Amino acid sequence: MKRVSAFLCVSASLWFIPLLAAQTTPPDLQGIWTNVTVTPLERPADLKDKAFFTPKEAADFEKDVIYRNNADRRDGGADADVRRAYNDAWYDQGTKVVKTLRTSLVVDPPDGRIPPLLPAGEKRLQAQSPLSRKFDGPEDRPLAERCIIWPTLGPPMLPSFYNNNYQIMQGPGYVAILSEMIHDVRMIPTDGRPHLPASIRLWAGDPRGHWEGNTLVVDTTNFTDKTAWRGSSESLHVVERFTRMDADTLMYQVTIDDPSTWAKPWKIEIPMRKTNGPIFEYACQEGNYAMAGVLSGARAEEKKIKETK
Repeated sequence: MKRVSAFLCVSASLWFIPLLAAQTTPPDLQGIWTNVTVTPLERPADLKDKAFFTPKEAADFEKDVIYRNNADRRDGGADADVRRAYNDAWYDQGTKVVKTLRTSLVVDPPDGRIPPLLPAGEKRLQAQSPLSRKFDGPEDRPLAERCIIWPTLGPPMLPSFYNNNYQIMQGPGYVAILSEMIHDVRMIPTDGRPHLPASIRLWAGDPRGHWEGNTLVVDTTNFTDKTAWRGSSESLHVVERFTRMDADTLMYQVTIDDPSTWAKPWKIEIPMRKTNGPIFEYACQEGNYAMAGVLSGARAEEKKIKETK
């Protein structure tokens, strides 16, 4: 009996080992993170092959960008003043380059530049320009202008001129990312389910997450042909990697691929920083006052043209 009991005990222990491995708690990515930075998406032309700043170069670059971004400046004449729009207090574009001292957020290609747009991508990008769109009705205006979705919500998640904060929450089978800009939440299943059928398309795509060691990998497909991020098509494929580097740093790496838009895939890297909350409400909804003003202005312009004929 003792030998049998020992055999059963060992067998049960061996059976339980993979179960424990399957239940390993994933790394904690929760918190409020910001990707605000003065590091540009693409490397400035004057930096050529320089992939990293020295600390002195970074400080000089930061000083220059802060000056150029200051919307309270009154030099440049009336047109420049109008283009600066809001007072500087409304903006939050950052004051520091990324902590890695890279000269661009684009890390591949090595020149820090987005690969050339193919003709189809160029055509889509031009069509998405607010100045290229009609003013016949709200459906003709860009998605961000209609408060449906903001381009930097992600994927990929890129810095903008304010509200560059994201709250990450984890639960059984899901990771949720709340964007401070506009109000969207990305619900990312991590339970191994497949992507939705190709016939189902979503504004921010269909994300599926899984863990590779201490990294959350999020694979997103099924974008709409209306999203057209930087000229992309509905074939856009984005793979994001979130890795907790230390208590205050979340490394965010993205691979962007769309064979009908860019000559080749490209990659972005942003060390996101932990920040204090809360996430503020961005009261933006479809049918807002600004949309009524835009369309009313278009009608006034049309009336003016007819009266002069």
